[in-house]
Amino acid sequence: MAQNVQVCEVPQEVVDKLKKFRFRKEKNIAAIMLKVEKKTMKIIIEEEFDDCTIDELQAELPASQPRYLVISYVRHHDDGRVSYPLCFVFSSPVGCHPEQQMMYAGSVLCLIQTLGLTKTFDIRNPEEFDEEWLLQQLGKV
Repeated sequence: MAQNVQVCEVPQEVVDKLKKFRFRKEKNIAAIMLKVEKKTMKIIIEEEFDDCTIDELQAELPASQPRYLVISYVRHHDDGRVSYPLCFVFSSPVGCHPEQQMMYAGSVLCLIQTLGLTKTFDIRNPEEFDEEWLLQQLGKV
C-alpha cells in the first residue's frame, strides 16, 4: 500500500494565502508561483501575478527548475458562460537536477490535498505551457 510521504512542509501562511486566493472576486487571470526553499524544506510563495496572461506566466516559468503554479483562470465557454477554474500546474522541466525533482515531486500530492485542488496538471516542457495547452487540459479543445 502506497503512503503519502511529505518531503517539504507547507507553512500555514501559504495555505491561508492560497485559500484566500481561491475565493478572490476579481474576474481576471491571476496566479501564484510557489517554489521549494531548499534550506528550510518549505514551500514558499515566489511571486504573485494579478491581471496577467498565460503567455506572461509561461515567460516566468524557469526552464531548468521545477515550480508549482496556482492559476485563477477565466474560461469562456462556447455557450456564452464564463467560469473561473482554479488550476494547479506542476512544471518539472526535463534536465532538472534530480534532487530538485525529488523534492518537488515528493511534495506535490500533499500540496494538492492540503489546498483541495482538483484541476491539476503536469508539464515537462515549460515552453509548451500556453493558453491552448491549458484549454486542452481543461477539456475544451
